[in-house]
Amino acid sequence: MEEFLTSCQRAVKLSSDQVGPGFHVVLGNEACDIDSMVSALAYAYFLSKTAPGEMLVLPLLNIRQSELRLRSDSVFLLRQAALSLDLLIFRDQLDLRALQRASRLRLTLVDHNVLPSSDSDLEEAVAEVIDHHQLEREPSPTCPVTVETVGSCATLVTERIIQKAPEILDLQLAHLLYAAIVVDCVDMSPAAGKVTPKDSQYAAVLENRFPALPPRGALFQELHKAKLDVSGLNTEEMLLKDMKAVSGSLNLSVSVLYISLQEFLQREDLEAELSGFCQKYGYDLLLLMTIFFTESKEPIRELAVFSHSTTCREQVSQYLEQAQSPALNLSPLSSPHSHISAYHQGNSLASRKKLLPIVKDFLTMWDGYGCSRDGEDEPSQVPPTPMNSLVEGSPLDNGPPRITSQALEEKFSQMVNRTDL
Repeated sequence: MEEFLTSCQRAVKLSSDQVGPGFHVVLGNEACDIDSMVSALAYAYFLSKTAPGEMLVLPLLNIRQSELRLRSDSVFLLRQAALSLDLLIFRDQLDLRALQRASRLRLTLVDHNVLPSSDSDLEEAVAEVIDHHQLEREPSPTCPVTVETVGSCATLVTERIIQKAPEILDLQLAHLLYAAIVVDCVDMSPAAGKVTPKDSQYAAVLENRFPALPPRGALFQELHKAKLDVSGLNTEEMLLKDMKAVSGSLNLSVSVLYISLQEFLQREDLEAELSGFCQKYGYDLLLLMTIFFTESKEPIRELAVFSHSTTCREQVSQYLEQAQSPALNLSPLSSPHSHISAYHQGNSLASRKKLLPIVKDFLTMWDGYGCSRDGEDEPSQVPPTPMNSLVEGSPLDNGPPRITSQALEEKFSQMVNRTDL
């Protein structure tokens, strides 16, 4: 693996925007958790050994290099597996758009099956997908898609390696894949609702082939402890640590926070920091999913919704309260902040993976009605302009289309009364 990553780094440093060989980039999702990172590293290594061609295969971590320190569990795992952090390649070290313009880019997506709207211009380069989330990609004869709702994308990558090139597996690669499966499947515990028979099958295959792997329970506990360590992080870093963005007529982020909601809500100047985060990154609303564990290791989940627009915050909150597939079983909690709605989440099995489809369905149902970005609660019939955009000659120069409060109420009533989320 080290030799492969060293050659990738060398090629990136020698690359220019217009000349040289193309790059077959294996790209994980923007959360860049252990599963996403390991899947990108392992599948790129697999392709380099089994599908040589004119394009250089390389794994790309979908975060800036400076953000790696926020992935404390990933850093712990890489060091445990004796893989140097200096060998990794990050999103801010390779210009994918320049490669795309020069027709030198091919993309394989792992641990997600559609690009976020911010990367939609790279869609033509997508040539393969391996993922374990809900399928959102339209079928295409030019893009093979492997999507199976197992607990970990690393399970599907392990399956591909075992079936096609088992000889490339060594202890280091097996360690990475095994850790990703164990972490995503919550120590392979059926009570957590993540593990599937295929996850168990390939975890056992790795255990049998490599008896020197760390004991499953100890490995999970070490990585879990490293992930929950948020000491020294400011609010912005906590939000970025494990965040996914969702875009439609509204821009939302969904962050997982590894502390209790009560502790988070007591942070000094919290609303000002959340407002600054929205302004800096262009979000209308923040969804904050907290998770912590009892002494008996039972997960406790809580949820908070932040937006300066009361209309926006209340409508998203009500939609989540009434969600049925799955039901989140939200119970309101007291919040010391006027722009934050807080809940205890009774369904502790409903992770962000299960929340995201509900959020995306809400954005679809929003259907052009939105919240204002200046904190006022007048809805708009058009998608909001990004905060960092300057638009000349806009069709809205004469003002937005007029819409009555009655029409908005009727529209929202239709949205929240739906039961087929």
